[in-house]
Amino acid sequence: MDTLENLFSRLQRSTFRSRFRLGVKERQYCLDKGAEVIDSHAADFVAARLAPALPINDGKQTPMRGHPVFIAQHATATCCRGCLAKWHHIPQGQALSDAQQQYIVRVIHHWLVIQMN
Repeated sequence: MDTLENLFSRLQRSTFRSRFRLGVKERQYCLDKGAEVIDSHAADFVAARLAPALPINDGKQTPMRGHPVFIAQHATATCCRGCLAKWHHIPQGQALSDAQQQYIVRVIHHWLVIQMN
């Protein structure tokens, strides 16, 4: 795992990662639901789609749109176990610990805060 400052510095240099932005609908959704609910959604998505040692459809389990958290996951390379290994140094093939899941939610939250401001 990386510090948020180092991680976001590297993400900004990625053409693919830096192109993601929240649209009007996603921004409004965040405003309507609030940070606590959005963080809860992120935690649920991470637990269901990323936490298993061998996630179902790994690499394709996170849509690129439809929810602010999905967009944030692609922007922050927290969308699949391959990206978690490459960008966050979280090994594949083993279940995510509670601390790793909390770190991923913190990364997603940080990106959403940046986008909302």
